[in-house]
Amino acid sequence: MRHHVFLVPGFFGFANFGDFRYFAHVRERLLAWTRARNLDAVIHYAPTFPTSSLRRRAGRLVEIIHQETAEDDGPIHLIGHSTGGLDARLAVAPRASLACAVDPERVAGRVRTVVAVATPHYGAPTAAFFTSLLGQRVLFLFSLMTMHAIRLGTIPLPALVVLASALAPTGAGRLISGGVIEQVYEQVLKEFSAERRAQIERVFAEVRRDQTLLVQLTPEGMDLFNALATERDGVRRACVVAQARPPSVRQQLAVGASPTNQAMYNVYRALYAIAASLPEHLLPTPDAAQVRALIRAYGRVPSARGNDAMVPTRSQVWGEVVHAAWADHLDVIGHFHAPEHAPLHVDWLRTLSGFSRAEFEAMWDDVARFTFG
Repeated sequence: MRHHVFLVPGFFGFANFGDFRYFAHVRERLLAWTRARNLDAVIHYAPTFPTSSLRRRAGRLVEIIHQETAEDDGPIHLIGHSTGGLDARLAVAPRASLACAVDPERVAGRVRTVVAVATPHYGAPTAAFFTSLLGQRVLFLFSLMTMHAIRLGTIPLPALVVLASALAPTGAGRLISGGVIEQVYEQVLKEFSAERRAQIERVFAEVRRDQTLLVQLTPEGMDLFNALATERDGVRRACVVAQARPPSVRQQLAVGASPTNQAMYNVYRALYAIAASLPEHLLPTPDAAQVRALIRAYGRVPSARGNDAMVPTRSQVWGEVVHAAWADHLDVIGHFHAPEHAPLHVDWLRTLSGFSRAEFEAMWDDVARFTFG
């Protein structure tokens, strides 16, 4: 029996965008796990629309699954990172009206598991920030820098400084004009080849046309989503939860004197502060099993302020908690510091959470055990 695993990306959906390695390390680990156990499994990438509505993204996911499994009736497993977890949930929700050319029931009836990794099930304050005019410019620069790190293994220092200033909750962002952000964006873009620049511009042109996703990821938008995205019988559901170490002066000193590392840490401090602003009353109370899993990982149930620098940790709790770790939003998909590994792991969201290759392997082994168990 052949299993089909679909990896669904978050913001911007560039899972299979040229040679950007969004899910490369995840795919590598899942393949190693399945081959060691003689399981017949195919790992698919499912690039969705960049920042379109969840309804449209989920519809695209259904179409991709249908196209790639039309000749095979094997079981389907969905693993979504960040908003990709919401796409997966909506794709299998009974009676969901999706924007696609395929009857969702033809796909949803074959899905056996859904795993959401660092997914904002109850919203993310960062989404609200990115809906502002300044926030939209910052999001473009942030996403471009993520692509730069994944593709080239480095982060331009000027871009980091501008990004940290624009994100800062101290009001320093008011000193950074949209023109400055766009100028730095153009400078970073020039470091890519002409072909890659054209690809990136096509993706970002789509983002400029449709940013519905950002509004839907607010806590208010996700409250409505949860009322409509009901669970399907027969689909096992689980989550991977991440929490970054709270920023502190001690941690800032531990980063070292490197201007680049200091700028990275300042970006993290700013993102953490934004993500920590979700009110407690908007988060549900974890059930007994979820509480036990959170206490095993963190020593206590995280407060509403705990987050992975993008998504509040408690907002990520949904279904069975198969793994919880001290990690940031990008660590969990393999973007942490481990240059000795081939292909190398690149960490640019410097949070000093201590996430390592061993922790990464343990996390994804737990996901594999749940998926194929």
